[in-house]
This record gives sequence, C-alpha cells and structure tokens, in this order.
Amino acid sequence: MDTKRISEGIESILNKQVTKEAEAAQVFLSYGCWADAQGYGGIANFFFRHVAEERNHMMKVMQYIMERGGKVTITAIKAPPADPTSLKDCFEKTFQHEVDNTNAIYEIVNLAHEQRDWATYNFAQWFVKEQIEEEKLVMELLDKLKIAGGDQATNESLFSLDKFIGEAPDDVPLARDATMDKPE
Repeated sequence: MDTKRISEGIESILNKQVTKEAEAAQVFLSYGCWADAQGYGGIANFFFRHVAEERNHMMKVMQYIMERGGKVTITAIKAPPADPTSLKDCFEKTFQHEVDNTNAIYEIVNLAHEQRDWATYNFAQWFVKEQIEEEKLVMELLDKLKIAGGDQATNESLFSLDKFIGEAPDDVPLARDATMDKPE
C-alpha cells in the first residue's frame, strides 16, 4: 500500500528547503565567526544562536516530509559567502538572505495552494510567520546600527550595540499581535 501523502513536486521543493535551511545555518555560523574575529562577541552570540534556529527549521521540514510518507534527500550545501566587509555589510547580507528564504517559503505555499495540498499549505504557514519575524529582527539590527552611527559609529557606540544585540531576545513583537494596550 502506498502511504505517500505528498506529490513529487512538493517533496522536491521541501527537500530544497531542507538544503536551504542547512545553508542558512552555515551562513550564520560563518557570520558569527567573522563577528567574533572583529571583537563583536555579542553579535557573534546572536549569529550562533541563529545557527541552531536554522537547523531546527531544517528538522521541521525533514520531519514533515517523513510524516507525509515522503523521502528526505540530504544533499551537499554551498560554502558560505565571503566574509562581510563591515557590520553594515553583514546585516545587509543577513537581511537579503532572509528575504531570499522568504521567497523560497512563498514558492512552497504557492505550489501547495496550486496542488490543493492543504496539509502542506497549513504546515508552511508557520514558516511564513517565522519569516516575518526574521526579516523584522534583521531590520531592527540595521536600524540599531544606523542609530549607533552607521559606518561612522564610534567605538563606544559599537561596544554598546554589540552588548545590546548579544543580550536581546531572539524574537520580536509582530503587528499581528499588536493591540491598543500593547502596540508592540
């Protein structure tokens, strides 16, 4: 009896996402090592925490494929990109990476909708929400860097920024949770 409950197309696009999440973990690992080498221990800590989060995303997708009777395919991953040239470059590349991942999630949602695979469509909604959060988190990093002085930031403001980012929570308030009593 065939118990596979996902199409070949869904299985394929989800396996691509497994690889994408593994690559994201490597990118953030690389950026964390770069930040540490620059003396930004708090920012390195931020990226190292996100390595685990990306690997958890990978596991979620893998588990879902298996739960639906599909086969997970583990493939080689690309090497991380070259080291950032500055903190601004690092955060901008991180933001672009998150936007690219959001677009990949949207492709899963679109295919699931097209195929009327409501289980996968529903599963992917968690990732849609997660990507809203991830993009906002990185936008806030860019905003904090701008407030600290951007490319002309002083050592003192960068020290404070590094400390703040190292201690900041990994989640951010989202508009969907806002109320008049608690706008953020």
